[in-house]
Amino acid sequence: MKISIRTFASICIMVFVVASQANGAELCQGFGPQTPRDIASTAGTNARIFSLAPAASKMNLCNIHTHTNAEHKGPGFSISAGTGEHGGFKCNESGTLTKAELEDPSQGHGAFHGIKPGDTIEVHWVHTSCDIKPGKGLGSCLSKACANPDLRVETQVFLVVNDPKALKFTDFAYAGYMVGGLHQAKSLPSGTGQPVVFAGSTTGPKYTQAVCSPLQVTWSVRPNCTKVDVNSLYKWAKDGNVFEEDHSHGVRQLVTAPELLAPIK
Repeated sequence: MKISIRTFASICIMVFVVASQANGAELCQGFGPQTPRDIASTAGTNARIFSLAPAASKMNLCNIHTHTNAEHKGPGFSISAGTGEHGGFKCNESGTLTKAELEDPSQGHGAFHGIKPGDTIEVHWVHTSCDIKPGKGLGSCLSKACANPDLRVETQVFLVVNDPKALKFTDFAYAGYMVGGLHQAKSLPSGTGQPVVFAGSTTGPKYTQAVCSPLQVTWSVRPNCTKVDVNSLYKWAKDGNVFEEDHSHGVRQLVTAPELLAPIK
């Protein structure tokens, strides 16, 4: 079959465009390192540098929220839950739960929506250098007097179960707790591995590798899952919380382009 020079040129252009898109030409440009990522991989070539935020104990807790399925991928949460807003990763032990652990005591009507026993959630304790009070959304981490704060997110991935012997989410809540004049969670999870600390951004389903977040965030992600009692999540929502959280949010898909990741040292 013969084709004209013009047709051949058009085909070449189409192939170039497709190849360029596949090689990341659609990536957002000029942004700092993005999140979430595979915390088991230290690779990254994003050259934007910013100082890591102080320890959480030296900052104000400004928000607590959850995502259904882990946004990050880690050694303890590496089972793919698919793509899109309801994708992400599940805890490795998800398929080993007992019938009792999977029973939903609310029969689908729990006060904290978007989760049930057997689900994986990623919890974010967001901290800011601003002098603020904890509140709804990430806007509570900023103020007119403090528009460019240091931000730090302490992160734990939980496997939700129906088991009163499992960890209680309310033990990690805020409830007006103060230490040294700073707003703090009552406690942060321990015993789930040394947190992986790296430079990144805010997350959430409105961002992709083509639509990046401009905020600079220090992340501290614990590498292993642990179980949390679903009843304690229902209680946190039913009793009310200053964050006005009553549901678990969607995920931002994993950032894999090296150009959008900071190296982990």
